[in-house]
Amino acid sequence: MTGFRQAQSPDAPTPHPEAPGKRTEQLSMQQALNRALDEVLAENPKAVIFGEDCGRLGGVFRITDGLQAKHGEKRVFDTPLAESGILGMSVGLAMAGFHPIPEVQFDGFAYPAVNQIICQIARMNYRSRGTLPMPITLRVPSFGGIRAPEHHGESLEALFAHVPGLKVVSPSNPHEAYHLLKYAATRPDPVIFMEPKSRYWQKGDVDFGAADAPGAGSPAGAPTGAKVMREGRHLTLIAWGAMVSRCLQVAGLAAEDGIDVEVLDLRWIKPIDADALVASVRKTRRAVVVHEAPLTSGLGAEVAQLVTQGCFDTLKAPVERVTGFDVPYPSGDLEDEYIPNIDRILFGIQRVLEYKRG
Repeated sequence: MTGFRQAQSPDAPTPHPEAPGKRTEQLSMQQALNRALDEVLAENPKAVIFGEDCGRLGGVFRITDGLQAKHGEKRVFDTPLAESGILGMSVGLAMAGFHPIPEVQFDGFAYPAVNQIICQIARMNYRSRGTLPMPITLRVPSFGGIRAPEHHGESLEALFAHVPGLKVVSPSNPHEAYHLLKYAATRPDPVIFMEPKSRYWQKGDVDFGAADAPGAGSPAGAPTGAKVMREGRHLTLIAWGAMVSRCLQVAGLAAEDGIDVEVLDLRWIKPIDADALVASVRKTRRAVVVHEAPLTSGLGAEVAQLVTQGCFDTLKAPVERVTGFDVPYPSGDLEDEYIPNIDRILFGIQRVLEYKRG
């Protein structure tokens, strides 16, 4: 057990029911996720939560804090330090009619369970011709920004998005975290829920009354598809997870120089809301994709292709990517150089705005 497995957050929440008549509350992302899990357990008797330290301790980031005491040891419980076993058990529980909500303690710890995720969880519904669905919501604290050691700051979205049968989602703020997790936990398909751990203590308003306008082709009120977080007309910044907040900061700074930047939160990494991408970039005619993962074969390449395909006749410049570097994730004292920072994103915007066709 590393020190990070025992780390405590400054505002670990205690689950409690929504106050009567109160529809909006300011919570951290950590508290919003905890509230969502509390409600899922209350609403679905087949939902079970488990993982390393998820029970009595409440998880390394205290996302499951208080849930075992409230819902019992059969609904929220600890597992051995064996990610392949955690995901293998999830398959068996799903086959028995449960809705497992396992946690992989850190993103890099998912590697030992890739065989179970790809060869079993992603395929079982297809292999059984629909008789054995896999309603598994796998929570993965993801991405960097907390100055942790190796295997504690990985960005695995491209790996999971490449696998047929999986859905992949990443929230960017507390409101999105609450609604996206509640929605993911009702899906009959396996969902990889990538939580930006550097944003766990970010606070924001959570509206419990409704999610938001649905994405293209989604059911009314369902938090599916991409979401415009800031309207703009000169350029679209496209991001997900922790990078959405950074892009909003950049958009505010760009506005001081008269550059009106739109920020699009992809939210669902798989499936990607191509209609929203195209609609935004056809309006601004320029795009920059921002993500923490390395450049080569990162998800930004897929996003750029969708934008180019849908906006080829209107683009003023090639789609720019601002990403991590093609090296293993560095130690904590170097991650500020690795993760796209404000200056690098602003330079990316500048390159796109100054692009001249030969």
